[in-house]
Amino acid sequence: MNNLRERWSSLSRPAQWGILIPVLVLIYFLPVIDPPLIATTGTDFPTAMFDVARYALVAVGLNVVVGQAGLLDLGYVGFFAVGAYVAALFTSPDSSLHKLPYLWTLPLAMAITMIFGIILGTPTLRLRGDYLAIVTLGFGEIIRLLADNVGPLRGQIGFQAVGTVGGKPLLANATQWYWLTVTIIVAVLLLVGNLERSRVGRAWVAIREDEDVAEIMGVATYKFKIWAFVIGAAIGGLSGALYAGKVGFVNNQSFDVVTSMLFLAAVVLGGAGNKVGVLLGAVVVAYLPLRFVQIAQYNYLIFGIALIVLMIFRPQGLLGARQRLLAKGRQAYQRLIGRGEQLSGDSALATEPGGGN
Repeated sequence: MNNLRERWSSLSRPAQWGILIPVLVLIYFLPVIDPPLIATTGTDFPTAMFDVARYALVAVGLNVVVGQAGLLDLGYVGFFAVGAYVAALFTSPDSSLHKLPYLWTLPLAMAITMIFGIILGTPTLRLRGDYLAIVTLGFGEIIRLLADNVGPLRGQIGFQAVGTVGGKPLLANATQWYWLTVTIIVAVLLLVGNLERSRVGRAWVAIREDEDVAEIMGVATYKFKIWAFVIGAAIGGLSGALYAGKVGFVNNQSFDVVTSMLFLAAVVLGGAGNKVGVLLGAVVVAYLPLRFVQIAQYNYLIFGIALIVLMIFRPQGLLGARQRLLAKGRQAYQRLIGRGEQLSGDSALATEPGGGN
């Protein structure tokens, strides 16, 4: 795996795109091809592929918070719910605010969830670790309880005909929703990738590895944690709005803690901090229960056992970021001193034989 990753990193950017574009075309046309080997039972294949894409988008957004900045967020489903309710409130005929075309609600959902991210993050991001996790868990529950008890949000009755135009859905079938979601994922990945390579991304990695050291070295940790929270919230809101538009119905039953845990499981399983890893984790979490319906009722048990085994034998996830960072560190070290391998797998800095610290 590491050799494959290093060979990929050694390729030029045009060569990488030369490989990625055919893969992307294949991903786009998966619902049309409907390969028998990966066909789903109980759920039609295009709808299953949309669900996988939806989880992938959520995982990319949560990865900014958990994987890049190292902030444990257990209530990410709250942002997902806010995005879904924004789409419902502004497009459903059941809402008194029914005034906007559905596509306009996508950026609106991102903007409103960003505001929620600031409201939640400003007082809480001075907390760390378990304390921050408990607060975010409470945020997810608060959003769910608001959906239960605030009259205009219609509780279990919910909103129907979300995202419809003249009583007809905006997109004709699940395949078109899948194409729209994959296109948005590609755009989000390009944006997040550029952020990773920028000063913001380096600050996130520094905070994730050691927040105290990052602060001593002059990184404005609080500001960059807010940035991570807000960007993650925006992507979560966007995915919620897409879900609402595809399903056409929003009520308080789809935004519980278990859903939030599945989102987090996708990130941890795939490899927090690695975009390809979290996409792989999302595919595993979303696709397997649809492919093997006979085990769907045990999916939480299976994912729980899988996470325990993974934490024992591969704590960085299937495609973790740490090994990638170590590989980049080795390359930088070799370029710096012009020597062979000097770094160990456990330390980012190696000592000369017989040398001191």
